[in-house]
Amino acid sequence: MKIKNFLNNIGYFVREAKTTIRLDLTSNIFSLFSTTLIFFILAMVISGWWMSNQVIEVIQGNAEINAYFDEQLEKKDIIELVESMNSIKGVGAARLVGEDEAYGRMAEILGKDAQVLAYFEDNPFDAFVEVKIHLDEMESVLSQISAMEGVSYVRDNREVLERLHHIAGILELLGYVVVGAVGISTLVIISHIIRQGIYSNREQINTLRLLGAPEMFIAFPFLLEGLFLSAAGGSLAAVLAGFSIKYMYVQMAGPLPFIPLPSQEVLIVNMGTLIIGLSACMGIIGSMMGLSSAKKN
Repeated sequence: MKIKNFLNNIGYFVREAKTTIRLDLTSNIFSLFSTTLIFFILAMVISGWWMSNQVIEVIQGNAEINAYFDEQLEKKDIIELVESMNSIKGVGAARLVGEDEAYGRMAEILGKDAQVLAYFEDNPFDAFVEVKIHLDEMESVLSQISAMEGVSYVRDNREVLERLHHIAGILELLGYVVVGAVGISTLVIISHIIRQGIYSNREQINTLRLLGAPEMFIAFPFLLEGLFLSAAGGSLAAVLAGFSIKYMYVQMAGPLPFIPLPSQEVLIVNMGTLIIGLSACMGIIGSMMGLSSAKKN
């Protein structure tokens, strides 16, 4: 079918797609609700995936260990020790935290209870080296720093850091599984709708074939039907997910204001664009699968 003829018949294709939808309206409405629910679940999972990745990336970027050194070390030896730590692969930055800064940090953590520190005649906190690390290189960094001459103790929070690394992997795997499950479900639903539409209109299709209509001319209204139902479901899901995300942000702002969440507006726009685009692609692929299986039958 030539492009000019195709463009001239766009109105016909749209009318035929509407007619096909109306012929089995109840079934198509339920299919629309099904695709909306499926894409809504996908949108929430993807949004949660992006939010958790943002939080974990921030935490990973701030992952650190504290290395305590021998009190007998002179200032120049301490500076050399810090420089040596900075040269280790997997170390983001190493800096000296003096006794006064360590005291101030503890006072800030204790808040109103910081007055208890006044009972100490001398500063009870030792200076240490604060080392920011990359979690992927944690084992190597810990072993090298612990083996350094002058280092007496390393506080590593290894269990917490390993759990963060494990959680990041689980969330990524879960995201891929859900995307795969949603894709398969959508393709099955759309292809079934198209097969059913072709079966219901088989007499009209046979008439068009007898009149010499090209296969693309006959098939295109069904492609539009699948595209419309899938894209409409994705659009509704994106709108519902947008409201849900706004509600989640409001609920989390009160008790958990310190969590580094991504921008709400950016998250909603990116999620909506992805879901609508994905739903349109799934609609086209599902329609083509339905047309292909209908030809075989």
